[in-house]
Amino acid sequence: MTPLAALLLLLVLTSFTQPAVEPATLVLRNGKIVTVDDKLPEAQAIAVGGDRIAAVGTNEAIHRYIGPSTQVIDLQGQLAIPGLVESHGHFMGLGQSKMNLDLMDVKDWNEIVTMVGDAAKRAQPGEWILGRGWHQEKWSSVPKPNVEGFPYHDTLSKASPNNPVLLTHASGHASFVNARAMQEAGITASTQNPSGGEILKDPQGRPIGLLRETASGLAGRALDTWRSKKTAADRDLDALRQIELASQAALEAGITSFHDAGANFATIDIFKRVAAEGKLPIRLWVMVRDTNENLSARMKQYRAVGLHNHHLTVAAIKVTSDGALGSRGAWMLAPYEDSPSSTGLPTTPIERIAETTRIALEHDVQLCVHAIGDRANREVLNVYERAYQSRPDLTDLRWRIEHAQHINAADIPRFGQLGIIPAMQGVHATSDAPYVPARLGARRAEEGAYVWQRLMKTGAIIANGTDVPVERIDPMANFHATVTRKVKDGSVFYGEQKMNRAEALKSYTWNGAYAAKEEALKGSLTVGKLADITVLSKDIMTVAEDEIPSTRVVYTILGGKVAFKR
Repeated sequence: MTPLAALLLLLVLTSFTQPAVEPATLVLRNGKIVTVDDKLPEAQAIAVGGDRIAAVGTNEAIHRYIGPSTQVIDLQGQLAIPGLVESHGHFMGLGQSKMNLDLMDVKDWNEIVTMVGDAAKRAQPGEWILGRGWHQEKWSSVPKPNVEGFPYHDTLSKASPNNPVLLTHASGHASFVNARAMQEAGITASTQNPSGGEILKDPQGRPIGLLRETASGLAGRALDTWRSKKTAADRDLDALRQIELASQAALEAGITSFHDAGANFATIDIFKRVAAEGKLPIRLWVMVRDTNENLSARMKQYRAVGLHNHHLTVAAIKVTSDGALGSRGAWMLAPYEDSPSSTGLPTTPIERIAETTRIALEHDVQLCVHAIGDRANREVLNVYERAYQSRPDLTDLRWRIEHAQHINAADIPRFGQLGIIPAMQGVHATSDAPYVPARLGARRAEEGAYVWQRLMKTGAIIANGTDVPVERIDPMANFHATVTRKVKDGSVFYGEQKMNRAEALKSYTWNGAYAAKEEALKGSLTVGKLADITVLSKDIMTVAEDEIPSTRVVYTILGGKVAFKR
């Protein structure tokens, strides 16, 4: 047989053993692909047809999917993983943070005063100056004078006498305001604390400028009044700009799906409009945050799954049961170690949360309740358990507790027993670590603070995220915190609770999809699922731990299209 005849025979035989396939629209090859699918954990290449995964396998197996119009990306050995799921963040807050003063890395109170003074020189008279990200526990020095480590407003008021200033704590559970803002909000020495909040005052009863928990709403409403004077067109442009900036930041971070932890109906209207126009470049899963009255009246109308090719889902409700540890607002069973007169603040009455459970059951939506302190977690678990018992016919509710940071040992097994999803943030453990023992004491901290392994051993499925803009939307810093629990000073924060790398990756992909009832569509690189893929510059599954934070996103692929390329 001549060589030509042999080649022709080989081609004929191959045509029988290799059935014809539809050419892919996109092929990634020559990479390390970690699928988060136990049936095929690793591969070299992946083929995409339209917005779905068509095939996963070796370079040779995927080669036949390449046609004349196929876009081919040579990964050059780089790591491809399922598109990352931000399981708890604040989408519009992320966009707003890009438009305000960034106070996350300030060294002390004086630096904040200087930044505000500079902003005041550029601002129009009466214009509000906004900022976010400060945390008094992370400053290099304690301001003097102070109350509980929080400064007095006087220097801030001097720096900005004609412009109201509202600076949100990194946690989002406290705010600092100047004299002009207090004037606009009607806050004086005689103003009473609102339910679930506190106006911090000096020994003479004068407000120092710190508003804890719901007290921040006093200044927030004054800010809303100022904003209401803008034209509708200007307000709309502000919202669209926030969506644009938030989407860009998420895609640059390799995030393809974002669980928005609390939007009201008016904001959801904007999301729906933008998604309908094809201008929402990320997948949003939205928790509705509104009054029980509004939820009861409007949830049926707004509930929607997979709108506009799975770019928008509205199928959850968000409630906040307590505050944050940094502001001593987390609701605790016993007093704070460093503030024996305080057990934190319940920000929503438990009976009101119980009513929300009935609304969630009625409208077949998930319920996501923010609970940080051990008392808050216990009370929410109790409410959930009663709701579950009232509807034994519903076996796949997947209700969530957002944060679940400090849990009494007796309550940890209940997460697995009830099927409650702890939506936690790896980076919170290392960010909070410097002051957790001071707040809780060593025994409580070791027993129930950020106990990922103890929760996982109960069968609980942990969904990971950053809580942006509380922390930066930096999945690599978060992944590093999750697998090392290493603090900035090099110490390790209760290292026995850290996840291994496979657990951490699953918490950021499949678990996040599961927490939104979307694991059939997302979370692993499996044939038939949405082609949402993140490509990284380093192999975070094998590189040295301290190399993880320097890993960069090379591509973010959403629905089979490159949405971001570095």
